[in-house]
Amino acid sequence: MFTGIIEEVGSVEKVLLQGSSGKLEIAANTVLEGTKLGDSIAVNGVCLTVTNLTKKGFTADVMAETLRRSSLGELKKGSHVNLERAMAAGGRFGGHIVSGHIDGIGTIINVKPESNAVWYTIEVDESLSQGIVEKGSITIDGISLTVAWVEKNQFAVSIIPHTGSHTILFEKEKGDIVNIETDMIGKYVMKFLQKPEKEESKIDMDFLGEHGFL
Repeated sequence: MFTGIIEEVGSVEKVLLQGSSGKLEIAANTVLEGTKLGDSIAVNGVCLTVTNLTKKGFTADVMAETLRRSSLGELKKGSHVNLERAMAAGGRFGGHIVSGHIDGIGTIINVKPESNAVWYTIEVDESLSQGIVEKGSITIDGISLTVAWVEKNQFAVSIIPHTGSHTILFEKEKGDIVNIETDMIGKYVMKFLQKPEKEESKIDMDFLGEHGFL
């Protein structure tokens, strides 16, 4: 589990794609502290397993489903990525519950500065927009953010200077693709509400009498 509070911006050293899957080699520093083989690190919001460690970075496998669901396939040598280690037990919970399992991608359709903040408007598939609510939580490229407004298949977030300067978000421009994870609690609520109503029981007094129970 993650919190959406980015610990470090890393740099892609190598992208090794073979067919529909591959590996990423990422240069990092902070997220290496205490990390072991098999640990999880979120890369632009995607939970990846560390398969190799060096003093200057780590390697992670990327499976086909991950490439289909996320923007990791667009990374190249030199690309900057948001990094966060899995939350430690007893750690401070600064963002919201983030699984690192991307629901899909969104496209930035507008970037508009306003005073000390920058508004990003993002377009998503309708299936994703159903899980996005105004003033609710959302994860964009691994960053825990609050939805400022939402309408049909578009939503917007307002980014303060600290968030922009400590993540890759201020590098993003109109037309860029971002990874989206909607609120986990909201997804469970939606799933529950979509459950079909239980059929009315056919067991009544007449049924019991017919079968010798009365």
